[in-house]
Order: sequence, then structure tokens, then C-alpha cells
Amino acid sequence: MSTLGAVEVPQSLALSYARGFGEEGRAWIAGLPALAAEFLDRWELKRDGAVGAGEASLVLPVLRRNGTRAVLKLQMPREETTAALIGLRTWNGDGMVRLLDHDPETSTMLLERLNAARTLTSVEDDDAAMGILAELQARLVRVPAPQGLRSLGDITAEMLEKVPTAVEALADRADRQLLRGWASAVAELADEPGDRMLHWDLHYDNVLAAQREPWLAIDPEPLAGDPGFDLWPALDSRWDDVVMKNGALRVVRRRFDLLTEVLGLDRARAIGWTLGRLLQNSLWDIEDGETTLASSSIAITKSLLNR
Repeated sequence: MSTLGAVEVPQSLALSYARGFGEEGRAWIAGLPALAAEFLDRWELKRDGAVGAGEASLVLPVLRRNGTRAVLKLQMPREETTAALIGLRTWNGDGMVRLLDHDPETSTMLLERLNAARTLTSVEDDDAAMGILAELQARLVRVPAPQGLRSLGDITAEMLEKVPTAVEALADRADRQLLRGWASAVAELADEPGDRMLHWDLHYDNVLAAQREPWLAIDPEPLAGDPGFDLWPALDSRWDDVVMKNGALRVVRRRFDLLTEVLGLDRARAIGWTLGRLLQNSLWDIEDGETTLASSSIAITKSLLNR
């Protein structure tokens, strides 16, 4: 039913898949135009705009047979896409983009169309933007995690196992001490990992303007755990152009206070789990060859602990 010809895969998406998945990724990219054509036909969709792409997905604006505006999202099946489908079905549009149709075998999704040109980054007042994000996040984390999602308890155990090796990879003594400190904070919380459904990546660019509500979240990577583990992406939003320009310690503290108040979180636990998120990010960085901790992670730690 498409009228705009074969789908052209953006070079950025092809390169991302080649880097991240090697031959498997290149093979999936090669079959992507045919996969898109299959679902345009199967779901009786008409293309309605230019192709878009993130690091892991191809996005096609489409019209459904009844004229409803939607988005066809295609991505290679993996654990993250399976989790996203579970989360989207469970949230069922409550604070989240609505899933209109899906194919579990290929992880293809048909989603309601939001205003991709207007993210929460467009709200200049940072308190207002963070308030909007916090209200959405409070709605998302009130949902108990269903079966089939990764557990924060399992992730915590995996992180703590990697710490000794990661410490040795850091060049600076202060960085090594900080990493150990994050690990100690997580270890104290490990026995109570929580059971809420977390977005895991809720920052300003993953909140879009919408029609049925002013703002809705997109691109979840659902995880079962404590909401405190879900705060870091918000704290880190617009780091260079807002946080650093206005004083990292002050902005992070203000954001943290707003988030914990709206979500009704125990502040000490939320600090501990946020340090756990910094640990996770740093372990990933070290696996990629980094030998120093990110300056933003150090600044967030100072903001939360030096109060």
C-alpha cells in the first residue's frame, strides 16, 4: 500500500548495526527494505513522510487504512526489543506512547505518532521540564513489573562481580576509590532490588509532545526494579547546555529533590541506586576501553553526597 517506493536505509543506521552486531547486523540491514515492505502491506499502511532512524531502529511515518497517523518501527529482535514490547503492552498508553500493533517474531511495532520535532528539551525552564518528566515517571513506575523482564537484582549481582577487574583498569587512584564507593552503596541495597517497571532511559529527548496528552514517553527499555535506579537519565539530561552552564552541583541537587519528591522516594535509597547507575555506566565505559571515569558521573556523585 506504500506509495513512496522502496525504503532507503539511512547510512547512520547501517553503520550502527555493523559496529554493534557485525555480520548479523549487516545481514539484518540488508533485509530491512523487504521487511518494511512486508509490514506496510500486511498492516495496510501508507507511507506519510521521510524515513527516520535512531541507533537501533528504522522509523516510518505512516497512515493506517482509517486515516489514523502512526509510526512503523523496525528493529532487530533481541532482549531489549522483547522487553520494550512487554512494557508497551503493560503500560497500555498510560504516560507512554501507545502500541497499536506488533509482531513478536520480528519485533516490528506500529505506534501512535507523536511530535518527533518537539521533545522535552524544547522547554527552556528546567524546573518545568523536570516537573513534566517527573510526573510521567511517577505514572510509569507505579506499575508492577510483569513476568519476562530482567531484574535489577540480577543486574546488581553481575555488576558487583565485575568491579574488581574494572578497578584495576582505572588509571587514577581517586577514580578507583570512587568506583569502589559506588559498589559499596549498591551492595547495601542488593537484597531489596524492587519490583516496579522501570523505563531505564527516561531523559528529555525520550519525552515527546503528543495530542491525547501534552507529553508522552517513548523508547522504554523496561526493567524490574527500584525507581531510584531510574533517575540518572533525567539528572544527566542536557548536561552541557543546561547543567554545566548553571552549575552542576546546584542543578543536579534541584533535579534530584524534585524527582524524589514527586515519585515519593526514600532519598537515601534513591541516592544509593543512583550511584549504582553510575557504576553500571562506568563499567560499560571501562569495557569499551575507558581508563577514567566520566566527569559528569563524578559531578553527580558530589552533588548527591556533599549536601
